[in-house]
Amino acid sequence: MTTGGSHISSKVRFSTIDIMLIGVNLIWGINFSVIKITLTDLSPLSFEAVRFGLASLFILILLWVLERDLSFRREDLGRLVLLGLIGNTIAQLLFINGIARTTAGNTSLIVATAPIFVALLNLVLGMERVERRVWYSVVISFVGILLIVQGAERTLTVTDQSWIGDLLVLTGTVCWSTYTVLSKPLLQRYTPLKLLTLAMIVGTPPLVLVSIPSMKEQNWNSISLQGWLGLTYSFFFAAAIANVMYYTGISRIGSARTALYSNLTPVIAVAVAWLFLSERLALLQVLGGVLVLTSLYLARRPATVTNSNM
Repeated sequence: MTTGGSHISSKVRFSTIDIMLIGVNLIWGINFSVIKITLTDLSPLSFEAVRFGLASLFILILLWVLERDLSFRREDLGRLVLLGLIGNTIAQLLFINGIARTTAGNTSLIVATAPIFVALLNLVLGMERVERRVWYSVVISFVGILLIVQGAERTLTVTDQSWIGDLLVLTGTVCWSTYTVLSKPLLQRYTPLKLLTLAMIVGTPPLVLVSIPSMKEQNWNSISLQGWLGLTYSFFFAAAIANVMYYTGISRIGSARTALYSNLTPVIAVAVAWLFLSERLALLQVLGGVLVLTSLYLARRPATVTNSNM
């Protein structure tokens, strides 16, 4: 009788999906600064209504050109409506109003909890099996974001004014996490582009309706060229293109791993500020960035397989 064993362990190979998700968070990282600048010309709700209105129109045209199919299964109608309302109406309203009421440090840390909520929702709802190494990656990534926030010397506070904003951002993060998890089963039947289109068709009209009073008060003639360019970037790249790529990531590697990439956003923001704005780069921020990248390595590392023959 002979015994033997072979230990098979694949190396991490970053594919086009990894590059795509890094691109998504590069776009979203830049978008934070773009929004901040653009909101000097537009009110928050006017900005959101126009941004998602234009993004929905663009995505709809793109779907018609590429697929020429808007059909969906009747049994999926309830889930599609829920998906659109949670991700494109409720979450956006909560985020835009929450960010205006709290600090940047609080916002960064709260949004970084999204992968935790995604993993927990997958566990509770049984939507997707989350492996142990992904749980480890979620924890490591969150610690990395905490170090980045602390390294930037941003004060993490809960004051009488900020706690409402913190609560709004946290609720928005839970909504976005739910949106991410609920997308996975539907992506088995619809392309990322079609699912995004259907979700936006459902979620954008209520967002616009809520924003009508703000849009009436907006002085559209006073918007500068910089404001229009910022709005164009935000709707075209951040709300349209990046969301298609985000959905593609969920369909390819699952919601838990895709959500982890969102924590690259502050890493990218810090790197851009260091390279182009000459901002100080603290040791804690470097360590935090390393931890976030390590978490992605662990999450994307293939499982180790051991074969034995007797």
